[in-house]
Amino acid sequence: MHRFTSLLLLLVLAAGATAAELPNIVILYADDMGYGDMGANNPSSKIPTPNLDRLASEGMRFTDAHSSSGICTPSRYALLTGRFHWRKFHGIVNSFDAPVLEQEMTIPELLKEKGYRTACIGKWHLGWNWDEIRNQDVKPEKDQRGRDIYSPAAFDWSKPISGGPLSHGFDYYFGDDVPNFPPYAWFENDRVITEPTEPLSITPKTAEGSWEARPGPMVKDWDFYQVVPRLTERTVEWIGQQKEKQGPFFLYVPFNSPHAPIVPTEEFRGKSKAGGFGDYVVQTDDNIGRILKALDENGFGENTLVIFTADNGAERYAYDRVRNFDHWSSAPLRGVKRDLYEGGHHVPMIVKWPAQVQPDTTSDALVSQVDLLASVAEIVGFELPQGAADDSYSLLKVWKENDASPRQSIVHNTMAGRFAIRDGDWVLIAAKTGAHSKVPAWFDKERGYTEDGLPGELYNLKLDIAQMHNLYADQPEKVKELTERMNQIQAKGQVR
Repeated sequence: MHRFTSLLLLLVLAAGATAAELPNIVILYADDMGYGDMGANNPSSKIPTPNLDRLASEGMRFTDAHSSSGICTPSRYALLTGRFHWRKFHGIVNSFDAPVLEQEMTIPELLKEKGYRTACIGKWHLGWNWDEIRNQDVKPEKDQRGRDIYSPAAFDWSKPISGGPLSHGFDYYFGDDVPNFPPYAWFENDRVITEPTEPLSITPKTAEGSWEARPGPMVKDWDFYQVVPRLTERTVEWIGQQKEKQGPFFLYVPFNSPHAPIVPTEEFRGKSKAGGFGDYVVQTDDNIGRILKALDENGFGENTLVIFTADNGAERYAYDRVRNFDHWSSAPLRGVKRDLYEGGHHVPMIVKWPAQVQPDTTSDALVSQVDLLASVAEIVGFELPQGAADDSYSLLKVWKENDASPRQSIVHNTMAGRFAIRDGDWVLIAAKTGAHSKVPAWFDKERGYTEDGLPGELYNLKLDIAQMHNLYADQPEKVKELTERMNQIQAKGQVR
């Protein structure tokens, strides 16, 4: 009996040691931040990003990382599920839309299986089951585009709503859901906790002029400028609350900045040389610094994997910043948010993991945010079931050994019916242009971009990262090869 008890104790201690070795995992996810907005990526940036630059010096900076889409919702879906968004949908979740997440396995769900506490603080933008709290007797009006406009009375705000973060693996949620869409209110866990009572429309003044908010329910005296500070404050609070708890945690912080409305607080105005947007990036960088400091001060810094990246490239107003401030958010790339060009989805990424990822290293490996799920699964020893994370590759060897990427290809997409494929150094855009947002004529002229009338575009990114020289007509065999490869990936999930 004594021998059995001793053996049992050893097994328990061994299991505890294994659990203790699992790292905390933190994903910091910027919104509409271009590859060239971060100083470590762009020496010519007019925006100081000291905290991100320091994070890069403490970890691995990626030069060839990609979001799944050039817009918000699809990229968030892909990051959490390890599946390219275009296998299911293309557009964003609008105000009061149903969830796009259904039965797909998510990062927090698999981590909960391994004993992690999980939290999401920030912008959700993946939908909720709003019909559960909708008052069907209150009919919506229509805006100029034919979209429904709901009054505050259209919902019973006291009721819980499913379909949000708590329905997909998170133990805790705090945020404003989508900061530029109604309801303009705070959410906690599965309900709206600040009841909207205001009229249907508002026009807040921002750092770059007035901004027409989408009409809908709003909390009285809602202050757009205080959203980012409150989210950061709550994130720091949550980290502090984990100090006395046992076992590892997963924290997903999807920022709503520097996405419009551009609302840097007074403390950050004038801190960049790239206007209000630049100042908002500075504030985002400061928030990241505060979160990293909280991890260190609470004793988590040495056993925490921190991943920073962004959901897509900078908004089309990036063109104005070139003229007004000589700052190109997508540098050295072509294109902006929504585009199939690199600037739409080629995003900043940093991975810091003390004693596991060598500090101050740079990786040129081709990686996608869909790869995070398989990477996390390997770290915690979770065997992915058949049909989960169809497009995800583990990057663990890339992170730990700066090894070559296991990924050969990515199929890029933002809008329905328009695709591109990256394969090795090559990228094929299966459309007449990779631009979706209108490009100013002066920009193309200054940069030397011309129209050629060809049905597609082909570039060798190793030789032409700015996508200036279309080789579509010169390389028909490569066009054929990449078209076939794209069709194969679209037809079947990639094999890990």
